[in-house]
Amino acid sequence: MSTAVPPSAARQRTFFGHPPALATLFLTEMWERFSFYGMRAILVLYLTASAANDGLALGQDRANAVYGTYNAMVYLMALPGGWVADRLIGPRRSVLWGGVVIAAGHYVMAIPTGWSVFAGMTLIVLGTGLLKPNISTMVGELYDRDSPRRDAGFSLFYMGINLGGFIAPLITGLLGEKVNWHLGFAAAAVGMTFGVIQYVLGRRRLGQAGAHPNDPLLGRARRRALLRAGLVVVALLLVVLVLALAGWFTVNTVVNLLTALTVLVTVGYFARIITDRDISPTERSRMRAYLWLFVFAAAFWLIYDQAGSVLNIFAEQRTDRDIGGFTFPASWLQSVNPILIIIGAPLFAALWLKVGNRLAAPAKFAIGLVLNGLSFVLMAAAARAAVGGSGVSPLWLVAVYAIQVCGELSLSPVGLSVTTKLAPVKYASQMMGLWFLATAVGDAIGGQVARLAATWNEATYFLTFGLASVLLGLAAMMFARHIRALMAGIH
Repeated sequence: MSTAVPPSAARQRTFFGHPPALATLFLTEMWERFSFYGMRAILVLYLTASAANDGLALGQDRANAVYGTYNAMVYLMALPGGWVADRLIGPRRSVLWGGVVIAAGHYVMAIPTGWSVFAGMTLIVLGTGLLKPNISTMVGELYDRDSPRRDAGFSLFYMGINLGGFIAPLITGLLGEKVNWHLGFAAAAVGMTFGVIQYVLGRRRLGQAGAHPNDPLLGRARRRALLRAGLVVVALLLVVLVLALAGWFTVNTVVNLLTALTVLVTVGYFARIITDRDISPTERSRMRAYLWLFVFAAAFWLIYDQAGSVLNIFAEQRTDRDIGGFTFPASWLQSVNPILIIIGAPLFAALWLKVGNRLAAPAKFAIGLVLNGLSFVLMAAAARAAVGGSGVSPLWLVAVYAIQVCGELSLSPVGLSVTTKLAPVKYASQMMGLWFLATAVGDAIGGQVARLAATWNEATYFLTFGLASVLLGLAAMMFARHIRALMAGIH
């Protein structure tokens, strides 16, 4: 006689042995990342292109700062996006509306005028703040908090991110660099539209994941919160108006203010959570551990996300990209990192399952920092090889990205998972926003740091920050046991 397989067990085998809802979230994130990385691959190249080439001619220093600040704002808005999900509409609807706003932003960027790019980026920032933290929270809800399959599930989800990231630059780069920049932005818009449609069609798979707010505001408290949010929006509009009337509404002013805002919000939010009387002593200890992991992650992204700015410009200006008479777009090299992650993610997922709890998150973060630093040390050698005006082989960048991928897979999917495990119950969705705030801080400061790439000797620039990351990683390894103790039983 055959034994019937329980429905729950059958469902667990529908997507590489994981819950079927992971397939819907996987594909939604894949298309969202297609739009994000597709636009990002050509953004700095468009900002630095001359007017004769239909660019904005901002100059490398300002373009790098704008790029870093844009990335920072994308992740900074994950914090209010998590709050909206936690207190008002729930993660599921936040993801839906976030995708709609992101698509609108890319369509605005497709309009062939200078102002459309900054207006479109503003919409993308707002939409990503709603979508990004909450889709990751929904992935976390598919597993028990201490399940050893949790890290593997996040690694598979991370592979979806990078599938979109691999395909996007090949399409937007070809259209943007070879045909028209705004046509490249339009391709990103179409990708996000596919993502929204897929999410709506697959909503039945989600069950109860993300269906309701974790800590909903009701009645008077809800009205009071909405009033405060409205006042904040009005205050920000007044600041913009004052800056414009005073003649201070320039790229540099906005970049500097947003960088300061990112750091101040981070400090304030950590202080709020750690001093909240509603969280238990155990949760408070875990938050202290998380603060260390946050600093390590911010330092990691400071270097890593320069792939789309400093390294992208290096690819355009200092590499020999001619193959049989065809000069392939510099932005195509932005696809190297994602394809390596697609290859490496299953391997690292299997590795973390095999290692289990023997290697805790702090040690994995330390490994990521060391590898990230070594990639910039290698980049310093590439810069030396490029001295004299001759373009170097693109394989230099391929090797740099390969090292960074190993570092990213040691830190980023593990960070997503450990955030959901260390999160106080009261701040479930907001904690995922706090994790993305680490990227915001790293990118905001990294955007300011990247200004130096336009004035420093290239080799000195890469070597300085590469060695700094290696030293920080070694220090993180030394303190890993102490941080693990603060995590109070979480691995």
